Amino acid sequence: MAGILAWFWNERFWLPHNVTWADLQSTEEAAFPQAEDLYLAFPLAFCIFMIRLLFERFIAKPCALGLKVQANGPQKAQPNAILEKVFTAITKHPDEKRLEGLSKQLDWDVRSIQRWFRQRRNQEKPSTLTKFCESMWRFTFYLYIFTYGVRFLKKTPWLWNTRQCWNGYPYQPLLPDLHYYYIVELSFYWSLMFSQFIDIKRKDFGIMFTHHIVTVTLITFSYVTNLTRVGTLTLCLHDAADVVLEAAKMANYCKCQKLSDLLFLTFAIVFIVSRLGIYPLWILNTTLFELYEALGNFPALWIFNVLLVILQILHCFWSYLIIKAAYKAISKGKAGKWNPLHVAKDDRSDIESSSDEEETVPRSKTLHSTIATNGTSGANGTNGYLTGGTCSEEH
Repeated sequence: MAGILAWFWNERFWLPHNVTWADLQSTEEAAFPQAEDLYLAFPLAFCIFMIRLLFERFIAKPCALGLKVQANGPQKAQPNAILEKVFTAITKHPDEKRLEGLSKQLDWDVRSIQRWFRQRRNQEKPSTLTKFCESMWRFTFYLYIFTYGVRFLKKTPWLWNTRQCWNGYPYQPLLPDLHYYYIVELSFYWSLMFSQFIDIKRKDFGIMFTHHIVTVTLITFSYVTNLTRVGTLTLCLHDAADVVLEAAKMANYCKCQKLSDLLFLTFAIVFIVSRLGIYPLWILNTTLFELYEALGNFPALWIFNVLLVILQILHCFWSYLIIKAAYKAISKGKAGKWNPLHVAKDDRSDIESSSDEEETVPRSKTLHSTIATNGTSGANGTNGYLTGGTCSEEH
């Protein structure tokens, strides 16, 4: 194992020329990032998850009920043993031939059977109350961590001049605030990585899971190699849009239509400006060019930049969906009231739910549902959640 670790952490791969791991060892005069610090993220991720459960139960749920958020889920299908057996054991989407067979067996018309399967699929969707509680938790965390990041970064020289990210490397002491910021962000994304399997399912599960892997990888390796300054810039940049996204979702669940529409338009602008404008001109510029000028070429540089470019590709994909949704919403709104969130349901099934669309609903994307990723998210949330603690990431 020692040999494998020594091979994996080859300093000629991870560090610039003439820099060794010994240069990054903490001393009495200054502390530097240590790989062992990252073990703190796992128990902290568990603590964050437990805090989330308590928050949703004792804070978010009472707030939701006070705001008259609907607590009941979709209408339940009437009990039917034959259809239930087909639904659970064979298929949730019976084809035309099976529908005709069931129609003869039950003496129901095909449309009634289609309606039953649609209601049964929708029955597995989470209630609006559940979705509100999840969004309120994410909004609270993103607001806290974004505010913390802004307060920290406004005191640093590299916020105003990205070349300061590389000035004096690797002899850049680890500030306590930076250490806390990094570990909390990493812990949160580890918690998202695991909770994604039990949270409200989304059809872009694979994309968001890929995003979380890229994010955790960037945060981890940038911390170990002390490329944390540009990592803090990227983290804070990605968290900005997620705050507005979750606020818009909460307003939508409360049926505050005008506020929700306004927040989603704000989110769309912040997302596109930050992810397609500031991110490439600010983050990618310094990692692709200024980093190379300051430290020269080394293998890990290209690994980091490939991961950062993957994030940019995800940004472009989600921005395309946002612009497409906005165009459709405006087109629909020409005949009546402007309504970007409820023109039609999207192909991600009512934003967060994993269940299928009703067959009678057009499959166009709304501004609301298309961009509610993880988080952007995604991240995530965007998240909704787009970030990456990077070498130069939902946030």
